[in-house]
Amino acid sequence: MTRLLATTAIATVLASSAFAVELTVGAANVTGYVDPGRDHSNVGSQFYYNTFDTLVEKNYDKLQGEYRAGLATEWTLVEPTVMELKLRQGVKFHNGEAMTADDVVFSLNRMYQATFPPYQVRSRDRLANFEKAEKVDEHTVRIHAKREEPLWETLLNLQQVMIIPEDYTKGLTGDPKVAENDDYEAFSLKPVGTGPYAITQFVPGETLVWERFADFWGEKAPLDKVTVTHMPETAARITALKTGEADLVTNIAPDQLSLIEADPALKAAGSATALFHVMIMNANHPVLKDPRIRQAMSLAVDRDTLNEALWLGKAIVPSTHTMEEFGPLYMPELKTFEYNPEKARQLLQEAGYKGEEIVYTSFPTYYTNGLLAAQAIVEMWKEVGINGKVNVVDKWNGGDADMMARNWSNPMYFADPFGSFGVMWAPKGPSESEGRFNTDEAYAASWERFRFSKDVEARKAAYAELMERISQDPPMLPLYRPFESWAMNKNVTWAPKPGHIPYVLDFRAGSITFASN
Repeated sequence: MTRLLATTAIATVLASSAFAVELTVGAANVTGYVDPGRDHSNVGSQFYYNTFDTLVEKNYDKLQGEYRAGLATEWTLVEPTVMELKLRQGVKFHNGEAMTADDVVFSLNRMYQATFPPYQVRSRDRLANFEKAEKVDEHTVRIHAKREEPLWETLLNLQQVMIIPEDYTKGLTGDPKVAENDDYEAFSLKPVGTGPYAITQFVPGETLVWERFADFWGEKAPLDKVTVTHMPETAARITALKTGEADLVTNIAPDQLSLIEADPALKAAGSATALFHVMIMNANHPVLKDPRIRQAMSLAVDRDTLNEALWLGKAIVPSTHTMEEFGPLYMPELKTFEYNPEKARQLLQEAGYKGEEIVYTSFPTYYTNGLLAAQAIVEMWKEVGINGKVNVVDKWNGGDADMMARNWSNPMYFADPFGSFGVMWAPKGPSESEGRFNTDEAYAASWERFRFSKDVEARKAAYAELMERISQDPPMLPLYRPFESWAMNKNVTWAPKPGHIPYVLDFRAGSITFASN
């Protein structure tokens, strides 16, 4: 609960260290580990920004915010493939160690030259163009790319390249002079960063506690303590908010907002989240090898009806895999996905579909409204002659050969089509690596032009080619950008910032305020 002295003006409370300002958050999910390098989950993304820093920071108050100094105070391209960065001095880690150029090089190379298998995955899907980081002097590092990089600042602002302490990490297990896999596993349970809050308690999947870090290099954190507690059921989160057990709760669907709005002690903040809930289809399953069947599965889904029924029309249904956050690469003019049940029936007939059962797998609760969407989609399939069935499981089976279709999400990991579509659907990316998606030389050529061209129009043209390929041989259908809400006590003012990746719980200075009773 927010512990404030009721008779004291909030300005006095925040100005005086004599009063503790604490916040309790009821979260639909709590991560099982805290390691910015290995993680790219929707659940995990809640927890990194308060604890860690990147070399290049960003103005998250804007949809397409400008980049600015973080742990690096300046950066200069000294060669076409070499970026030199001057490091901020006087930065401390939560364990009291001073941040050095060695820590920065270690943090970057653990990703650029990854040996720990989870880091290798993240390195491959977004950092493959980076060769190494090297120390120039105590306050300068250089980063070497393999080829000219059009997205330098964007890729230095990633969660995966947040800075961690070298000596602390290496000393967690085994040989203190060597970074071993067990060290990284141990770090994920005892994380240390340079951010405004230190993690002082962590029970995987259950509880995470932040406390203000007094030696933070930037503007001091406004809260003394934040306790995030796992509350998986929506009803339980709302009850906790009403009783004062929680001050802020996550993942409130639109059809539950009336319960918040009816209570004068509560309020909500929400937005169409920067990710897509998607239906993925296994292009290599024997029943689905013919792309016309997958086209029919996609064409049968009335996404506007799903939006109205599940999100009260607040979600965003895309015409293609694009988001406004992409700035000049936002391409709503592309019409990659549509609802056309008559065409779906025709394609099924042409493909010789004989009523084979197509199983749609869904998590029970992980995605807000995910199971309801799965059930509705199977009913829509039935209308065009597809024999569908919903299978509810608690584990990810996207890499199983017998997976046919299921729910998933494509978050915006950074504000570029590479950061959403590309991370998931690039050649040799997660979808192809897990065996449900195929690329060829033509697809790879389009991808290369999109990924590395410095000309915006050339990138747009190449991206249009990729979207046409997805339309003709579909591995997925973006359903919508879900409208997610956070509910809170009326005295708490907080909202997700438009420039962040999805679900970030940003409690830094200027991000949360309170009103006196």
